[in-house]
Amino acid sequence: MIMEGCQGRPRTPTLEEKRCPRCGNLIEIFSVDTEAVCENCGQVIYNDALSCVQWCQYARKCVGDEMYEHMMQIAREQKARARAEREARKQAKQEEDTNREAQNHSH
Repeated sequence: MIMEGCQGRPRTPTLEEKRCPRCGNLIEIFSVDTEAVCENCGQVIYNDALSCVQWCQYARKCVGDEMYEHMMQIAREQKARARAEREARKQAKQEEDTNREAQNHSH
């Protein structure tokens, strides 16, 4: 749970619905919660607090040492996955362009 004194968070908790990436079920998550579990399939989703943990100087104090480390690990994994996906798309586009060019030269 995010501490009440966080300058980047509203004083009154807000409720948000997010779509489960695994099954599509709607998951309710409060602004003060760092994660929620899909009641349908058990998938854990994380609050957008993950992004502020990466830059806020009070993040460790706000969420605690264990959650801070956990969230930073998730952030590193997400960045690595996004980087790999970008590289795969770039490679696929280059291969597509090369194939298209080869077809154009063969006609």
